[in-house]
Parts: sequence; structure tokens; C-alpha cells
Amino acid sequence: MRRLFVGLTAVSVLAAATACGSSDDSGGSGGSDASGGTTEVKVGLIPIVDVAPLYLGQKKGFFEERGLKLSFSSAQGGAAIVPGVVSGQFEFGFSNMTSLMIAQSNNVPVKAVANGIASTGEVGKDFEALTVKGDSPVKSAKDLEGKKVAINTLKNINETAVRASVRKAGGDPDKVELVELAFDQMPAALDAGRIEAAMVVEPALATVKSQGGREIASPMIDVAPKLTVAMYFTSTKYAQEHPEMVKKFQEATAESLSYADSHPDEVREIVTTYTKIPADVLAKVTLPKWPAEPNRAAIEELAKLGEADGLFKQTPDLDKLLP
Repeated sequence: MRRLFVGLTAVSVLAAATACGSSDDSGGSGGSDASGGTTEVKVGLIPIVDVAPLYLGQKKGFFEERGLKLSFSSAQGGAAIVPGVVSGQFEFGFSNMTSLMIAQSNNVPVKAVANGIASTGEVGKDFEALTVKGDSPVKSAKDLEGKKVAINTLKNINETAVRASVRKAGGDPDKVELVELAFDQMPAALDAGRIEAAMVVEPALATVKSQGGREIASPMIDVAPKLTVAMYFTSTKYAQEHPEMVKKFQEATAESLSYADSHPDEVREIVTTYTKIPADVLAKVTLPKWPAEPNRAAIEELAKLGEADGLFKQTPDLDKLLP
């Protein structure tokens, strides 16, 4: 269960900004704040663009209005967030859907509670893309047969997405050489010719484009239109013992997602407070979509493709995983 992004990120959800970002950790281990009558809950996440709605919602008071105070704890990826949530280190966490489905299929007691991010659904205008150098002879994902293609984590959401693009273009995904590489290392590796294609997410996508690279596919969209890429989750134990806290978190997160989706300028501004992504890069970044509800049909398609790719020990039970 390595990952994000993200992940993310994303995908991812999405470690693109992890190497150059830092979390606005505020400490605390959960519990009532006697001075304000609020309950502090710790959220494990990756400091990337994807989670901007939570920072924005905290700033706007959406969580405080419901008696919650979020304490953000930075992690490198889902490998740390999933066990952190299950062990009670975090009350909530952020992870891509494939990582959550892998966990669920392995009987790890996790429960998705609120939507995270989604694809824009617009080919060529998404926060992720399969990219090549500007002068590459590769014209479509089918041409990647026999080529070296970088993804951030093998046997996870981006592998499924790349394989979907190759398959959709009429190619054989088993003939593509997938190699693991961190998102932030992909632009340089692509530019130097060490890889022939890269599955990147923002802000690495903006960097690739600035180097003259071009997109040949939008893999998340090839999986399913408007794919739910990541969600916020908790442990089944916490969900059963604190249903009122989960409901408050769900309501405040839904309001935060809606606000972020309609205020992109404020999203870009808040991202500068918890990452070190330069403002000029952020201005060129394509933001994901933040719908209030997950797309069940799209998640089912992701699960079906992941199962075909051999990612799961047993078929994920989406009725148990999803809210």
C-alpha cells in the first residue's frame, strides 16, 4: 500500500509537491478544547494541491462552525496515512481510491467518509497526463509498447490508468515497461531521455509543459469520465464509536469542497501557505475538480480495471468502503 498523491494526489492521489512542500502542522492529538468548546481532530495528508479545500475550509470557519478544529499532520504518502488512521494516530486521512480499495480487500478496517478530488473530465485539460518530449515520435499511448514509462508507484492507481490509456488506444499494456519514479523527478528524467514517457500530475505536469513536453493521453479520464481519484477516510472503529464527529467532518468537508471548486484563486493562494510551490508555477497549474459526492460508477470501473490488473487480494467491497 505504497503511495498518494495523488497523489494525489493524485493522485492522488500524488507526491509531486511533497519533496518541495511542508505541512502547516498544528499539533494536537484530538479531544475537546476546553477553551473553545471544540473538538480537535488530526488529519493525515500529503501537502499537495489536492487537499487545499481542507485548509481553505479551516480558514473560512466551516469546521469551527460545527465544533471541529483540524490538526494537519504531514505524511509522505498513503503508506504512512492508512496505518496511521487505523492505529488511531489520525482520526481522518487522505488517500487515492486504489490504495483504499487495496486496503479494504486486505481486510484493513478503513471507511471512506468524504469526497477528495476528481478528474476534470476534459481530455487535455486535466490535472494529470501521460506526457512525452516535444520531439518524441510517440503520437498515442499505443506507441508506448516497448517503451519505458514512469509512474509514481507500481501496482496502484497510476498503473491502472496508464494501462487503460494504452488499451483504449489499441495497444497491449503488458508490452509497456513501467518504471517507478517520484513525480518531482519525472520532468528531468523525461527531458534527459532516461524515460520515454511519464504519467505526471500537477505541478510536475506544468513543469513538463514548460520544457516543451506534450500530452498524449489523459489516463484518469480513460479509466472513467470524471473519475473520483481520492477520498478522505477514517477507521471503521472510529466511524462506529464517533458517528457524530464523522457527520460533522463530512458536512464541513462538503462545504469546503464546494467553496474550493468555485474559488480557484483562493485555492492557489492557500496552497502557498502549506507548500513551497512557487506562485508562478501555481498560476499555470490545472486544478482538479472537488465535487461534494464521489462518483460511484467511476469508482466501480476503477475497481474492475484494478482487479484485471491483479491489484487486489480479493474483490473490494465498495458497499463497506464507501459512505
